[in-house]
Amino acid sequence: MWGEAVLGLLFMAKKKKKTLEEQVHLIQQGDERLHNELIDSYKPFIAKTVSSVCKRYIHETDDEFSIGLIAFNEAIQKYSSDKGSSLISFAEVLVKRRVIDYIRKQSKHQNLSFDMTNEDPEEESSQSSIEAELSIDEYQKKTEEERRREEIIQFTMVLRQFDLTFKELVEQSPKHADARKNAMEIANTIVNNQELKEILLDKKRLPIKQLESVVNVSRKTIERNRKYIIAMSLILIGDYVYLKDYIRGVLET
Repeated sequence: MWGEAVLGLLFMAKKKKKTLEEQVHLIQQGDERLHNELIDSYKPFIAKTVSSVCKRYIHETDDEFSIGLIAFNEAIQKYSSDKGSSLISFAEVLVKRRVIDYIRKQSKHQNLSFDMTNEDPEEESSQSSIEAELSIDEYQKKTEEERRREEIIQFTMVLRQFDLTFKELVEQSPKHADARKNAMEIANTIVNNQELKEILLDKKRLPIKQLESVVNVSRKTIERNRKYIIAMSLILIGDYVYLKDYIRGVLET
């Protein structure tokens, strides 16, 4: 899923067919037919996402599926591309969050019913709540680790298209904070300039000559940090939630 989202962002300009984000925009403008079609086509995604939380196969008749369906629709209505993530990433988080909330409520209700006949209801309820919280926290941590790992794998695949590796980025990353910030400013310039971005993505190279005329940085400095600038540009262009957080952390140090 992450691979499709990243590659979709990188080659969006070449596709004539409306992107998922463009379809969502039309739905938010009131296209009910497209709305129904999109919901129907993503029911397998909803079921799979809900199943990953419940740890069992989910049918469309299950209450958890209904919760996921409502959450996916909520994601469509609330989605904005300005937030930097794809609809699928946003919807996945929202669906899982709503299902987890539902499970929590159901667990509390069941605990309350059980406590009516328990000799020590306060102790039993407290223990059950703690176990539920620990289980959900463990799931969330595991899910986050898996997403981070998948994101790095997908980014590594994209880097290969530019003849770059993670090892090179680590070795050639600017050592000084000012140098890193300058490189990020150049990356932002590329991302916000359609011509520069197209050269980067289509030609698989840094548009150094064109950059010289729009940034206040010497050619020598641009060339020295070429690989780092390319990597930062690709992160900003792509759907990399955790890598973008990493960038913010690096710039603050």
